[in-house]
Amino acid sequence: MSKKATVLFVCVHNAGRSQMAAGFMRELGGEKVEVLSAGSAPKDSINPVAVAAMAEVGIDIANQQPKVLTTEAVMEADAVITMGCGDACPFFPGKRYEDWVLEDPAGQDLEFVRNVRDEIKARVERLLLELTA
Repeated sequence: MSKKATVLFVCVHNAGRSQMAAGFMRELGGEKVEVLSAGSAPKDSINPVAVAAMAEVGIDIANQQPKVLTTEAVMEADAVITMGCGDACPFFPGKRYEDWVLEDPAGQDLEFVRNVRDEIKARVERLLLELTA
């Protein structure tokens, strides 16, 4: 069996979008993928509305902690998925990069965050299929 793919999800605060994406990838990918997430300017804690939105679909991200994006994390990853962090993300040749344009759930209500969550889930499912094909 080949080594499992490592996916790094990056957004600015590592408190909403990237944490939701990482939660879905851990849940859906199981043992098939290694999941990392980080932020270019991480917050102190996870967005509570993102935690609530994920809890509705049975995924607990409440105990995750926002992490600082490191060059090592990018080097370790096979796929780097950015969400609105633009040029703050280091670039290494030979890696798969995707930039997912998603609304920032920071300061938004649960209804808004549900829509972002559902969009993230669809993208994670597609990515997982591609990585494990």
